[in-house]
Amino acid sequence: MAVPARTCGASRPGPARTARPWPGCGPQPGPGTRRPTSGSPRPLWLLLPPLLLLPLLAAPGASAYSFPQQHTMQHWARRLEQEVDGVMRIFGGVQQLREIYKDNRNLFEVQENEPQKLVEKVAGDIESLLDRKVQALKRLADAAENFQKAHRWQDNIKEEDIVYYDAKADAELDDPESEDVERGSKASTLRLDFIEDPNFKNKVNYSYAAVQIPTDIYKGSTVILNELNWTEALENVFMENRRQDPTLLWQVFGSATGVTRYYPATPWRAPKKIDLYDVRRRPWYIQGASSPKDMVIIVDVSGSVSGLTLKLMKTSVCEMLDTLSDDDYVNVASFNEKAQPVSCFTHLVQANVRNKKVFKEAVQGMVAKGTTGYKAGFEYAFDQLQNSNITRANCNKMIMMFTDGGEDRVQDVFEKYNWPNRTVRVFTFSVGQHNYDVTPLQWMACANKGYYFEIPSIGAIRINTQEYLDVLGRPMVLAGKEAKQVQWTNVYEDALGLGLVVTGTLPVFNLTQDGPGEKKNQLILGVMGIDVALNDIKRLTPNYTLGANGYVFAIDLNGYVLLHPNLKPQTTNFREPVTLDFLDAELEDENKEEIRRSMIDGNKGHKQIRTLVKSLDERYIDEVTRNYTWVPIRSTNYSLGLVLPPYSTFYLQANLSDQILQVKYFEFLLPSSFESEGHVFIAPREYCKDLNASDNNTEFLKNFIELMEKVTPDSKQCNNFLLHNLILDTGITQQLVERVWRDQDLNTYSLLAVFAATDGGITRVFPNKAAEDWTENPEPFNASFYRRSLDNHGYVFKPPHQDALLRPLELENDTVGILVSTAVELSLGRRTLRPAVVGVKLDLEAWAEKFKVLASNRTHQDQPQKCGPNSHCEMDCEVNNEDLLCVLIDDGGFLVLSNQNHQWDQVGRFFSEVDANLMLALYNNSFYTRKESYDYQAACAPQPPGNLGAAPRGVFVPTVADFLNLAWWTSAAAWSLFQQLLYGLIYHSWFQADPAEAEGSPETRESSCVMKQTQYYFGSVNASYNTIIDCGNCSRLFHAQRLTNTNLLFVVAEKPLCSQCEAGRLLQKETHSDGPEQCELVQRPRYRRGPHICFDYNATEDTSDCGRGASFPPSLGVLVSLQLLLLLGLPPRPQPQVLVHASRRL
Repeated sequence: MAVPARTCGASRPGPARTARPWPGCGPQPGPGTRRPTSGSPRPLWLLLPPLLLLPLLAAPGASAYSFPQQHTMQHWARRLEQEVDGVMRIFGGVQQLREIYKDNRNLFEVQENEPQKLVEKVAGDIESLLDRKVQALKRLADAAENFQKAHRWQDNIKEEDIVYYDAKADAELDDPESEDVERGSKASTLRLDFIEDPNFKNKVNYSYAAVQIPTDIYKGSTVILNELNWTEALENVFMENRRQDPTLLWQVFGSATGVTRYYPATPWRAPKKIDLYDVRRRPWYIQGASSPKDMVIIVDVSGSVSGLTLKLMKTSVCEMLDTLSDDDYVNVASFNEKAQPVSCFTHLVQANVRNKKVFKEAVQGMVAKGTTGYKAGFEYAFDQLQNSNITRANCNKMIMMFTDGGEDRVQDVFEKYNWPNRTVRVFTFSVGQHNYDVTPLQWMACANKGYYFEIPSIGAIRINTQEYLDVLGRPMVLAGKEAKQVQWTNVYEDALGLGLVVTGTLPVFNLTQDGPGEKKNQLILGVMGIDVALNDIKRLTPNYTLGANGYVFAIDLNGYVLLHPNLKPQTTNFREPVTLDFLDAELEDENKEEIRRSMIDGNKGHKQIRTLVKSLDERYIDEVTRNYTWVPIRSTNYSLGLVLPPYSTFYLQANLSDQILQVKYFEFLLPSSFESEGHVFIAPREYCKDLNASDNNTEFLKNFIELMEKVTPDSKQCNNFLLHNLILDTGITQQLVERVWRDQDLNTYSLLAVFAATDGGITRVFPNKAAEDWTENPEPFNASFYRRSLDNHGYVFKPPHQDALLRPLELENDTVGILVSTAVELSLGRRTLRPAVVGVKLDLEAWAEKFKVLASNRTHQDQPQKCGPNSHCEMDCEVNNEDLLCVLIDDGGFLVLSNQNHQWDQVGRFFSEVDANLMLALYNNSFYTRKESYDYQAACAPQPPGNLGAAPRGVFVPTVADFLNLAWWTSAAAWSLFQQLLYGLIYHSWFQADPAEAEGSPETRESSCVMKQTQYYFGSVNASYNTIIDCGNCSRLFHAQRLTNTNLLFVVAEKPLCSQCEAGRLLQKETHSDGPEQCELVQRPRYRRGPHICFDYNATEDTSDCGRGASFPPSLGVLVSLQLLLLLGLPPRPQPQVLVHASRRL
């Protein structure tokens, strides 16, 4: 499109444009002088190499100086395409490498990946692995039940009668303020020696088990001592299990009393703050101790509930939510005269991490007002549980009511909704210190198969918000063997440092009877668990035969991934499982939704789809073809999938039986050969058992060479497949150096390096000195350029990565390179595969100058065309760079080359940061498409507290009037306040505290968060056309065209004369986010299936044990004593607490 004719001295039209002469009028600047680099300086005419044989013809121009016409710019684009193609043909060596592979055809075999057979074999191997753990679990559970049944309860048992290894003893001895140090523990605690075991990533002792007891449980209580007594016999079973299966990891018995006995013994990992670990709140224990739950929590927020009592209720609800797993469903409502949900959730929702977070935040906003209306609260709860139009657990149904007390029993509500079948259990919680009659609350619980609890203070919250699991366990115990089914958990972080694990769980039942002819005991003793590290499961999957972009994954009934290359949580929370949905691990689409549903349903299947994938560096999106194959893993709730690109159907397997050839090729790995053959990086793989790993590739290569001098590639301690392929690829890439690279002058074409990377794990960079600036991952399968080249046809440009927050590239001091790579496709008969990627590294500054010349109107190599006052020509990217912007942008929207010298240090940045106006126009004209997604595994710096200088979080602060009022000193509020102050010495973090601070690693500095990611990729426009950025007086013409056989977009545009159109700026960098709106997501929940078993009813259940608490008024004498002690600065030592359910006495 030509602009109107203009004459010299005339200004550009338009009232807002600044008058300035048109380019071509008066003296013209030369093409510019290139800044010196580390390479040899070359005259500008040498930038057009001999291979560009096309005539440099001037494009037809308008009658005056004009914006380049479309066919002119198409001509420039063809010259750019030919230049890139010519360089890659000469230096890339794609064709020559194909010939080398064919010449060495006798040294390798072509093997086939048969997806169905592969996935079935891996599923079978995983099933066998887990089955061995199941057998160990059953032996432990049976033994535990028999040991407890044979145990004789001892009322007079003493601490000195029990000998065991207390896992927290060492940490407590190191802490002079420890309660046990002050009290002087009478138990005979063993002192053990430990040895480092890489399997456990810890120091262990195989001769003993360790015991961990929660901080808020008194170790010397009769219940705990009896528990320690009978569980001691489990140690022999632990050791026998290990003898039968040496691969066993942690074997754990979690008792319903809170005691944990685990094997082998290892010291407890004490956090920097108070240790709040309680096995009964671990994901694996919760899943194994009861069937799935449908829970409605209702909270009394009438006017009588205020101050500390309301704080206690809020904390209690949050603790209650932590007892729920992803198999459960929940809603939370507040009530006074009316009932209403505390959050935006209007029905039961899955108790996953994100939904529970919404509840916890909403609960903090509850305000006390009005009068108590139990009827409104219970009617709301029953309506929630009767709603059958939503997804829910359809198992244990329950209502949890938190209140400070009341007189109404709402019998009419129970008669209407719950009697006579009593399918909904009711649990009532009397919160705070008060003088109300609690009989109605007890009656509600007892009349509805529930339990009544009291929470007078902070110390009672945790224990009383988890005891309800004992009641839910009754039908399981009474079901007997039918309920003895192994369940496998979601992925979660092991508390002892093993990393990500899954756990097989099996409930342990109390087989005793209360007396001769009495009913069977219906208490659950605890849960037995055995850990399986994810790494052990990964070892059963194919390592390198699937290629760089093939992988195995597995999901559970919730759709959460058990295995997936994108399962990489940056931080983990002890209290929550790692729940990454398959559709969040990949870019979601309808095909993947169908695959996920089929896998959850336990079906087999195969499907080829076109889908989008993120690059490894998460900067690019590629549209690719993938084959998905899946089968269920029998005897588990898992399903296994295999993903293969079509080009990974076949792979090479080296067959280097000639030992002389092995030695010859191996010599090319020696650093002494690098000067002539180029530098070699080897992938840091597990080639042999005794090979020492190192993050430094030079050191790793040294370790590898030293080991190879002691063993052969055929040694039994080595992976022969990996070693043979590595040595073969060493020889093949050396032949590429010999045939192509060694005789070429890289400087002629402004190349910094040439390189080849292979599936076998070799990356060869030539010349050797170029390795000093090589920053790509030495593992080709983890290198973004390698994986993208396999997925894309043609030449893939990769500019250096630049963050907008970092300083620009320092071109004066360093030579900056742009990677250009392409896959080598090899056809052997009817079998096609891509075993390698080759490429070149362009000198940025030299190619920027070359780019200007190629996009110019030169008619002679030595002399740029100049336009005088009477000339008829078009602007070009060289002569008119003051008025014309010419750039190459890659498919992710990142700047690759520019004709503007001042933009060279911005190469690699998202183009919107360079020219926001132009990038927005490219997006609006469909040259680019945007893809937004969320990263749920990110880690963020902790937010600074917003209450510095204020009172401690969650602490009720009485007013001056309160202190002056004698009645207040004798009130329940004062009593509860003093309890809070005393307990706060230990449990200060319970009120709205971050559990990660209490239970996390000692050096927790980051927390899990959600990050929003935005990537851009080429849209549907393939044509070349001109258009205008309509911006009034700031309008700009531009032309855009894709370069064939590359991932580049060639853009020519008028330079902006004003910045009035800079309103819209596209963002590409990752930003912190709250994620998608949870209130909208729950309206369209993803498909899932709960466990196929449910034990929520048994006709023989004895519901008479339903809680018999007692409310007591505070003693004025005690209050005065406490106050005096506080004033004297002598805090009283808390009395030993036996926070164990009374019915635990066996």
